[in-house]
Amino acid sequence: MNIKEAKQEIVNTVKAYLCKNAKGEYTIPAIRQRPVLLMGPPGIGKTQIMEQIAAECEIGLVSYTITHHTRQSAVGLPMIRTEEFEGKEYSVTEYTMSEIIAGVYKAIKEQGHREGILFIDEINCVSETLIPTMLQFLQCKTFGNQKVPDGWIIVAAGNPPEFNRSVREFDMVTYDRLRVINIDADIEVWREYAKEHGIHNSILSYLDLRPQNFYSVVADVDGLKFVTARGWEDLSSLMYVYEELGISINAAFVGEFIHYGDIAEDFAAYYDLYNKYRDDYAINNILAGNATPDIYRRMINADYDERLTVVNLLLDSLNKHFKNVQELKEDTDNWYKSIKEKIKAGEDTSAIDKEKMEFYEQADRLEKTQEQTLAKLENAFDFLEGSKQEIAKEDIGKLDQEMLIFVTGLTTGKESSEFLLVNPCDRYKSYSAMYLKGGRRNQLLKEIE
Repeated sequence: MNIKEAKQEIVNTVKAYLCKNAKGEYTIPAIRQRPVLLMGPPGIGKTQIMEQIAAECEIGLVSYTITHHTRQSAVGLPMIRTEEFEGKEYSVTEYTMSEIIAGVYKAIKEQGHREGILFIDEINCVSETLIPTMLQFLQCKTFGNQKVPDGWIIVAAGNPPEFNRSVREFDMVTYDRLRVINIDADIEVWREYAKEHGIHNSILSYLDLRPQNFYSVVADVDGLKFVTARGWEDLSSLMYVYEELGISINAAFVGEFIHYGDIAEDFAAYYDLYNKYRDDYAINNILAGNATPDIYRRMINADYDERLTVVNLLLDSLNKHFKNVQELKEDTDNWYKSIKEKIKAGEDTSAIDKEKMEFYEQADRLEKTQEQTLAKLENAFDFLEGSKQEIAKEDIGKLDQEMLIFVTGLTTGKESSEFLLVNPCDRYKSYSAMYLKGGRRNQLLKEIE
């Protein structure tokens, strides 16, 4: 399954394991609450989803990467205690509370949640001395003689052997006590995440054209070559800063994150083209309604890669305007709430009246910005339709596939969907009804493929 499905499966598990009967006891006793083991390639988001799950389920979370631990650090250092049996004293070796179990109790105190997830990452990459302890942990939910508190669900993650030479196989006895979820890299699921988290549009545009380069691991005579979802996301974060600082982005820089030479060079070349098309097509002029017939004719005659890139450039620029409207709206709403609270509290009316006037100016700015942004959206539709261009009649409406991609991008984008919810656009509604349902959409997708 993909990472989105795995996340939902863990959410379901949390709800089931924490369900209680009329007596307040867990419906599924702790001994029957099998730990969940996520197995999948590195960099696809196994660790990231744990914070999301804990927040959604309103439970605690303790995360550990186990690779640096030894048996002593995981279980605790041994202490000699004296026990009496049948009138005789004996020296008994016991272990102190481990760092990991202590971390759970600390989280209960600090986070205020008596129930939660204990997440152990890279569990099958532990040192040889720690293997028996890990098996005991998974099978019995204890470290040494220290038990994981009731209400805390164990989730572990590991990589298959082909991705990590340090991996140690679990035996059948251990697997028979686990719920194993195998996860694959899925670009469609990642694309949803990427749009929501603002991954650089050039990366999304590139992966639209080269989906096979989203995730790859190859071992050949030159060594291991790989590209992961984590690599794209980390690259994106630094690209934004480099662009702001005016630092060039080249293949060597990309290769620091994308450890697959051919893909790193290919993306770096595409990034240059991406910026070139932004200038060549004068994207801001298109959105201002000033696209020339020459620009439209170039779009009509361009190859598919170029046309798709231009559509993504339009969406990227529009999303910035949509985001600006959203931020302005949030400020306006907060200001309105603040004024209402001051009136309710009986504050000085003259000061409130002055603030009201400033608020009305803010509301006018918001309204004008919404209207201007909606006009930019209409101009983008004009460009893709070609209906207002001085071009040959036979060329009008030739960008059918591109319109589908554009409308789909508006539908799935976080900023665009929020904007369109408050600012209806008739052409968007019309194209959405035409393209995103039924056979026409399927026909266009086949043509695109």
